[in-house]
Amino acid sequence: MIMQLSQPQAALRTHNAVVCLGGEATRLEARPVLIPDDGEILLRLRVVGFCGTDLFKLKTNTAPIGGVLGHELVGTVEALGEGVTQFAPGDRVVVPHHVACGACGLCRSGAETMCDVFKENLMAPGGFADHVLIRERAVSHAAHKLPDSLSDDAAVFMEPAACVLRGIDRSGLRPEGRAVVLGCGSMGLLHLLVLRAAFPDMPVIMVDPDDARQRFAAKLGATAAVPPGEAASAAANDVSHGAGVDAVFDTVGGEQTLAAGIALTRPGGTLVLFAHAPADRRSAVDLNAIFKTERRIIATYSGALDEQRRVFDLLCSGALDPSPLVTHQMPLDDFEAGVALVVRQEALKVLFTPSRGAAS
Repeated sequence: MIMQLSQPQAALRTHNAVVCLGGEATRLEARPVLIPDDGEILLRLRVVGFCGTDLFKLKTNTAPIGGVLGHELVGTVEALGEGVTQFAPGDRVVVPHHVACGACGLCRSGAETMCDVFKENLMAPGGFADHVLIRERAVSHAAHKLPDSLSDDAAVFMEPAACVLRGIDRSGLRPEGRAVVLGCGSMGLLHLLVLRAAFPDMPVIMVDPDDARQRFAAKLGATAAVPPGEAASAAANDVSHGAGVDAVFDTVGGEQTLAAGIALTRPGGTLVLFAHAPADRRSAVDLNAIFKTERRIIATYSGALDEQRRVFDLLCSGALDPSPLVTHQMPLDDFEAGVALVVRQEALKVLFTPSRGAAS
């Protein structure tokens, strides 16, 4: 059981959290600081990333009223529960919010991200808060102390990059393969960086209608960055000698990119779905075109412990550095302004820092 900090009621310690009010509305609200129970830790926020899933929940009115979103978290250890010996006050820590049980049939079959236990949020109240309590299962299995050489801005990508790496693994890509990424938003560009870290010599084509994002993708190391349609087909054919690429990663979502992704793959190739589609959206697929060419359509929902560990190693080694994707940092007080930047596509990755009142 988690208790509130044991101080006199008149001096109860509070902190600020971004609370969902329904729809896209939020407010910064004072809440009691929680204290860690056995095996838990309390983190003081350093940075928390705004994720596409957070935006999806706000825009689709699926964020619980009174709840606190946010899960891409780097914090400083402020307090320890009994039995925690691997961390000390002052340590910088990166930690995800989901950890599978590791024992059920889904976990044993390699579908850890579908495990019922995996669905539990191990952060309280959520990442968009000045202080975040981390539950025992995440502390024991998924939290990592950051070396001095690893910046907060890079480490905060551990969880989303693990989701990306899982999709790359499931795609069946090999070092000699060729890939296309649909979308040059933050997650599309993160695919490029993880692909570059995993397969440094692999041709990777980035596809996006926005010229500025194409240029940025090229700067980050894309083999080519082109608009959708004929230019994308020509670039894919160029690197594959007309055969089609081995894997396409759809970070946009919807029936148009589904059809485009299938068309860009070679026979026997794979389309990886990595985006929410609009609600209740359906897509007509030419089943015989899939069947007769042995193409695959798969999906990646999240990342498990194995992918998180491997991404953490890539981050620590310097092989993966997603920090160039960070375009804005602002305090939690400016949460709605940060969301608006993302909605208007004026930001790639927004990181939120503690509220202006956190120091007091």
